[in-house]
This record gives sequence, structure tokens and C-alpha cells, in this order.
Amino acid sequence: MAISPTAFPARRRRPSPASFLSPRLSTFDLLRSLHALSAEISALRPPISGLLKRNCASIIRKCGILSVIFEEILRSTRKLDSLSPSSHLCFEEMFIVLHRIKALIEDCSNGSKMWLLMQSDSFSFSFHELTLDLWTLLEILPQKELNLSEDVIELRNLAIKQCRDDKSSFIDPIDKGLRIEVLNMLDSIKREIVPDHSRLGDIFVRLGLSDSASCREEIECLEDEVQCQTDERSKSEVIALIGLVRYAKCVLYGASSPNSDEKIRRTASDLNIPADFRCPITLDLMTDPVVVATGQTYDRTSVTQWIESGHNTCPKTGQTLAHTNLIPNRALKSLIAMWCRENRIPYAADDGGHGQTSAASSKAALEATKMTVSFLLGKLVSSSQSIETVNRIVYELRVLAKTDSNSRACIGEAGAIPLLVRHLGSENPSLQVNAVTTMLNLSILEANKARIMETDGALNGIIEVVRSGATWEAKGNAAATIFSLSGVSVYRKRLGKKTRLLKGLIELAKAGPTGSKRDALVAILSLAGDREIAGRLVECGIIDMIKDVMDELPEEALTILEMVVKKGGFVAVIAASHMTSKLVAVLRSGTDRTKESAIATLVIICRKGGAEMVAELAKISTIEVLIWELMGTGTARAKRKAASLMRILRRWAAGLEGDVLEEFSMTMAHARVLGGCILGNTDGLVATAASDPTLNLAPSRPILSGSTRGSSLLNGGSGDGIHEGAVTYTGKEKYTYRTLVLNVLPKGTKQTSGPSKRHNDFNA
Repeated sequence: MAISPTAFPARRRRPSPASFLSPRLSTFDLLRSLHALSAEISALRPPISGLLKRNCASIIRKCGILSVIFEEILRSTRKLDSLSPSSHLCFEEMFIVLHRIKALIEDCSNGSKMWLLMQSDSFSFSFHELTLDLWTLLEILPQKELNLSEDVIELRNLAIKQCRDDKSSFIDPIDKGLRIEVLNMLDSIKREIVPDHSRLGDIFVRLGLSDSASCREEIECLEDEVQCQTDERSKSEVIALIGLVRYAKCVLYGASSPNSDEKIRRTASDLNIPADFRCPITLDLMTDPVVVATGQTYDRTSVTQWIESGHNTCPKTGQTLAHTNLIPNRALKSLIAMWCRENRIPYAADDGGHGQTSAASSKAALEATKMTVSFLLGKLVSSSQSIETVNRIVYELRVLAKTDSNSRACIGEAGAIPLLVRHLGSENPSLQVNAVTTMLNLSILEANKARIMETDGALNGIIEVVRSGATWEAKGNAAATIFSLSGVSVYRKRLGKKTRLLKGLIELAKAGPTGSKRDALVAILSLAGDREIAGRLVECGIIDMIKDVMDELPEEALTILEMVVKKGGFVAVIAASHMTSKLVAVLRSGTDRTKESAIATLVIICRKGGAEMVAELAKISTIEVLIWELMGTGTARAKRKAASLMRILRRWAAGLEGDVLEEFSMTMAHARVLGGCILGNTDGLVATAASDPTLNLAPSRPILSGSTRGSSLLNGGSGDGIHEGAVTYTGKEKYTYRTLVLNVLPKGTKQTSGPSKRHNDFNA
């Protein structure tokens, strides 16, 4: 009866569930719904552009007749609920068909005009099938059971006649001719023939694309269509249409005004991103979600860097990866793209060179992009252009550079970077923002990174924007450009030698708004990965900056601090007042990510700072409780670092300093003190009643919480026994012990007895 979901043309929105499911309503309520729905359809207007206008108008007239029929049935038929099941089924089918008709008309009115033109045959066929469905349902309408009046029967027969007269799907010859013109123009572009502007203008006027705003809306509709297509050929066709519309918009109506797009577009940082859409590593919106061997999803760039840095475990679970294959999570990617469209957020679903589809490399789309870039740069070179016109052109390049890697390559190869450098120092704030943001978008492509670094004045121009840009947006985007360029090791070293840049980034991180601060911190983190640059950052005052921003952006600040300490800046961190207490405070009330960075930083400081730093940390009364809490509830990495810090504190408590502090492992790794009793594996320690003052564990001063009173519960070979007195080592050498960190297990937790994984040979 009704056509299947797969018979619907590729569409921007899927039909509502009512288009496929029968409603569970009484006959009276169902007839009321049918009357309301048919009246709603009859009030619709055919598409303004004229595409499929005859099909839409014809089926709208038929629905108008149905509306009158249902109204008369409701008025004249009394016992509607006593109708036969076959009559009720007929009305249910009618309800489904009407919903499909409504969805199809709305698609013709609200979707992409270009794609509607390309799919006009398919849409015409859908209209024809729905008309046949109406014909069938009207034929089997039980007129005797409904006791229809003569007037209603005449209306029914009229509707049947109209449906019967549409024996074949109607394809408007005007639409067909227009489609052939567009296809011929795409073919010419594919053969690198520049379209005739007058012909191009005529086509766009006939499609209802008569200004820059309508072209922008058309591009957005086509971008939505790309996400709806499942086969590569259809995607390639839609991308080619996007290239054509973008080219026509520029040559026919001029470059876009920056304000026209900025008013409706937002960034992901303006909204609360759903947790499932964030990468667990960076907590940023994922642009290319992939699944690793453990089943966890990450952004491709982040997890690739994680794996390439030598890790073979899952960042979230800590499980060893059985393989390093990354499987695209296309379902999640589609949901993210849908969320971005609904919230008017630009979503560049760029694969970064991984799994690039044939759609992105459409010959027609590529040539259209080249023509667009050539046209824009030709206008930009002209010295007669006003600042406002130049700003529009640069903004158009900015938008184009954000679309895909092919566009970035075309702009870079056409020589746009030297032209953009001229405007980095512009006194017009909007032009400066657009110029530096275009550089940022271009720098995503590796080849353009080299072009930027090799272009005279480009790097210095970007640095000056970081230091003294006209707006915070310009400064932040310049810092983001530095981050992008620093992804190449050679360029990172070159950037790190620019003291003006380092000071500018630190100053921006201190004084800028949150968004600009974050851009600066990300750039600093990338640069700090080099040991020499980390030292220069310390000289430029990065430690003070970290202290200033730690409250506002704790995750970024602590990640940088960890990196600086790891790369040799621990002396400056140690010298900074109250830094250790700040890190401990983070362990107490920070997020999982900040706790992870804080505990990792403390481990490095203690290992490199020696016994003095460990002693300072041990003076903090709550440190052992915080460590144990982190070992139980932290991330996988935080748990490992917390265990390392606990071992360091125990070694210090055992009197081991210097190099031995880093290498020695206590055997009592699973010790527990309850009420002054030591519970755990001793592995080489023997409890004895003999007293040795050099080995007495009774604390001489309260360094850590918990105490020992000389009572020991030891796990022996034959059983457990409690012995009073000092614990004595029976070997040849004697060791002086400080108070050990023991009273650390949560109450009620029983430690499993068993041999320790770490063994100490005191007799060696």
C-alpha cells in the first residue's frame, strides 16, 4: 500500500514516526486527526523556486478535497466507533499517506534547491506513488457503511478521477532543462572551463538564489545533505554543487560580510558540550571520533599522539591495547555533526588525511574551489579595493580555508599567504582578526605550515599579533596558529628561540579572557615539550603565570606545570612559594584530570628534589589520606602515580636518600596500622622481643599521621602472631628508620596477606 521508507528520496530530514506507524486511536479521533491533517496540507504553498511546483500544487488540491470529505463524514456519521475493522484500517493507511505527503512537500520547500533539482525525477516518482496510494484508499472507502451523502460521494469520485488522471509521474520540462544546464556547467568546470557569468546568474535567479544570503543558506543545506548521503557518488555530487554555489556567490554577489555570518554562528566553547561528544583525553569536542581496541572512543588526533608517544595502554581504562588500529565511530560522528548543526556551530569533520573519501576529492568541486580562490585573490591583489572590500575577501578566504583540506591546499598553492601577511598588522580590527584566523585555518595543512614558516614576515607578523593584537580574538587566534605550527619539531625549536613570542604568550595567558588564555596555554604546552624551550619559559616567568591562572584554568595550568617539571624546570617550581601546598590542595578538591597532573608533578618533584622536598611534603598532615583516596578513585594513571608517591614517602621514612630514594623499594608495600599494630607481609623482617634502639619504629616526632607503639602483627610461615617490642632486622647491617607512612588504609578495609611484589635483600 504505502511506499516503503527506502523509496523516499535522500532527504535533509527524516519523516516523523507517524509517516511509517499506524496511530492507535479510536475511529472518531482518527477521523478528526485526518480532517486536521488534510486541512493543514491544503493550506501549504508550493515551493517558491518553482521546482516541482506542479506536483506539489496537484497533491495539495487533492488533500483539500479530502479535508471536505472528512469534515462531512464527521458531521453526518453518528456511530463511528461501530465501524468495521476494515474501515478503520483504511483510515489508518490514509493517515500514514497524508503524513508522507506533508513531509515530502516540506522537503521540497525547505531543503536545498540545487539538490532538489538534481533529484527531481526521484521526487516526482514519490509524488506519483503517493497519488496512487490515495487513489487506492479512496476506491476502498466504505461509502455504504459510512452512509455518505450524494455530495460527499461526488467529492470522492472527483478525487478519484484526479488521482486516476495522473497516470505517470509528472516531470516538468522546465525543471528538466534547468537540471541539464547545471550538469553541463559542472562538466565545464570539471574540464577547467570558467562558466559564463551571465548564464550562471540566470540559473541562480531561476533557482531563487538571488543574493549572497540565499547562497549561504543553500550551502548550509547542501552541507546537511552531505551528512545524509550514504554512497560516495551522491556525496561527490553534493560536494560539487557546494563548490558551484560558493563560486557563484563570490562572482555574482561578492564576498560575504563578516558580520552576517558571525551573528548566527557560535563556537563549541559557547555551549555545554555533551559529555559523550568530548574526547576523554582533551575534553574537547571530537571532530573525528575513533574506537580503540578496548572499545573506548577518542578523537583521532589525541589518541594518535598518545600512541605515538610510546603508550600501549588505553588512556581511560589503563588496559593494554591488543592492537593499535583505530576504527572510525561514524555513528557518533553523525550525532556530533547533527548537534553542531542544531546549535549553529561550524563543524569541520575533516579526517586529516585519514580515510578521505572520494567525495572530498571530486574533480568538479576541486576545480570550482580553484576558480573561487583565483577570483578572490585577483580581487585582493588589486590596490584599488577599499578596506571594507578587502575585509570581505579575506573573510571569504577564512571561511573557505575552514571547509576541507582541498580548499586549504588550493589557497596555499595559489599564493594567498604573502597577501594575508600584509594585513596581519592592519589597523582595522576586523581585518586583522580575519587575516590571522585565515592563517590559522591554513596552518592545519602540513604543506601550509612550511609555506607560513618560509614566507618573509609571516612568523613575525603572527608574533606581533600575539603581543599587541587589536582584539583578544586576534591574539587568541594568533596563539592558536603558533600551537598549530609547533606541531612540527623543527618549527617548534625555531619558535622557542623567539623570546618575544614566549613572553607574549605568557602575558596573554595572564591577562586575556578565558578563551584567549586557553589558546595561549595550549601553545605554551606544545612549546614546553622541548627541554630547551621549557628552560626559556621558566626564565620568562611561566611559574608565576601558572600560579595566576591555576584557579581559572586548573587543568591547563597543571598540565603545563607537569610538563615544565618533567623537562627540567623543577628547580623553579621548588623555589616557588607554596607550590607544594597548592598541588596538595588540588588533590583534595580538584577534578580527576587536575588530580592526575598534580600527583604526577609531585612524584617528579620528590624524585628530583631529594629528601628535602619529600620532607616538606610529609609535613602536610593529610597527604597520606589523599594519596590513598586517589589510589582508590583516581584515573588509571593517577592511581599509578599515587602508588609511586606512596613508595617515595616510605623510602624517605626508612631513611633512604639520594639516588637510593629513587631505586629502593620497601617490602612493606601493603602494610597497615590499626591502633598501633603493623599488619602485612614483612619479607625479610623478623619480629623479636629483643630491643634494638637503632631500629625502634616508635616515632621520635610526629611527622605523619598514625603511629606505632612497638606492637607488630606479622604474617609468618606457620601463622600470624602478635609480638610486643621493637622490630629488629636480623641481618648483618643495621638501618635507622624514620616514622613510616603506615596508617593509611581506609577503616574497614582488610589487606590481603601474601608476598610482596617487591623484595629487598638486606644481606647482599
